[in-house]
Amino acid sequence: MIKKGRILLLDDDELIISMLSRGLRKEGYETHLLHSSINAVEKIIAWQPDIMLLDINLGEELNGLDILKMLQDEHVKFPVVMLTGDDSSESAIRALRFGASDYLHKPFNVEEVKIVVDRLLNNVRLQDEIAYLKRSQLATMSQSFIGESIIIQHLLVDAEKIATAGVSSVLITGKSGTGKEVLARNIHYWRFSSHADFEKIPYIAINCTALPENLIEGELFGHVKGAFTDAKTDKKGVFELANGGTLLLDEIGDMRPELQGKLLRVLEERTVRRVGGKVDLPIDVTIIACTNRDLKALVENGTFREDLYYRLSSFSLDLPPLKDRAADVVLLTRYFLQRFAQKYSKKQVETIEKDAEKLLESYSWPGNVRELRNVIERCVVMEDMESLAVNCLPLDIGGRQSQTTERRKKFHILLPDEGISLEEVEKELLQLALERTGNNMTKAAGLLQISYDVLRYQAKKYNLV
Repeated sequence: MIKKGRILLLDDDELIISMLSRGLRKEGYETHLLHSSINAVEKIIAWQPDIMLLDINLGEELNGLDILKMLQDEHVKFPVVMLTGDDSSESAIRALRFGASDYLHKPFNVEEVKIVVDRLLNNVRLQDEIAYLKRSQLATMSQSFIGESIIIQHLLVDAEKIATAGVSSVLITGKSGTGKEVLARNIHYWRFSSHADFEKIPYIAINCTALPENLIEGELFGHVKGAFTDAKTDKKGVFELANGGTLLLDEIGDMRPELQGKLLRVLEERTVRRVGGKVDLPIDVTIIACTNRDLKALVENGTFREDLYYRLSSFSLDLPPLKDRAADVVLLTRYFLQRFAQKYSKKQVETIEKDAEKLLESYSWPGNVRELRNVIERCVVMEDMESLAVNCLPLDIGGRQSQTTERRKKFHILLPDEGISLEEVEKELLQLALERTGNNMTKAAGLLQISYDVLRYQAKKYNLV
């Protein structure tokens, strides 16, 4: 049986903790018993429990509260549950003030102990997962936007000025695949990284086209219980969840007009009202809006609010397509070669042959940085190479394929000598389409020239949704 956790029990009543230990072991826990406070702290720390049950009245020079205080001084991370026979709860309340996670009254029910232990261990696991995700986010945030071309350096200087000034809303425009979300994460990093508790500051990204229309308003603004049929409880929206940090609204150009009005109100009043609610809740959020659409054209044709456009565009950053920053192509290629070699445990490719460099720099990259990333990822996975050479790259880069092979090669598919599974090709095309459209299944279906229902069926088949 897989052990569910390590529990240390300290109580001078050997009968009680022996009985409790047996019950916990039957549930799959590993237990360790101590009956005295003598050298208890050293023994506890040495055994490294996941949770501890500690009696308050040990009948010795040191009581349970003394042990708890000594453990706190050692900065232990595991939860401590105090066991008390005091009906008044006074000692238990003191224990909570000293840092205990919970307390149980004697005589206690073994089932009650199991419930408390399960709850605390689940909380610990959740906190560990959150801490891991926060560390991963911090590592991602600290990665600088890659580019040494003059146009990118000027843009990054402007972006850092906007971030450090604490501007409340920023608009990032640019073609699909140019790195708008990467720049948004960097703005969040520049804005908040000097804070001592940076890892606790929220960064939340939401795609305005990825959610069904009947759900997006509740996701953005939250809702109160009873606001609609399925609103069983109150729910915070992403504006509230991002309070004190950054909210990225991707594909803002596709937001419905009625939601645009509510967003404008949030930007101007810095308050949000949940769906069905009557109270305006104050928020302090840095809002970054991204789009690959021409918002000026959308304003002219009446599908995007003019007042919202001017509110967002006070501080705007336009990311150039990769073809306009050819000086960065080789730099990005080296970065992706290193990144994917680490990801797939492949040998590091240290050199790029001159002909390959020229080919990469001369190609127009219609899919921008995302396309370059996909090409290099495929090269790392599929090619056993000492250096990146021309023959490692897809044939359509640089227009090298003949008319008879153009249609076959335009998806960057290379047929290896040993053959390839047709299902693998199908799965990869689905992944590429979903990546290019930011997981927008309607747009992905259009790219692949299939119906939405067919795409959804195939995506489920390959566990892509």
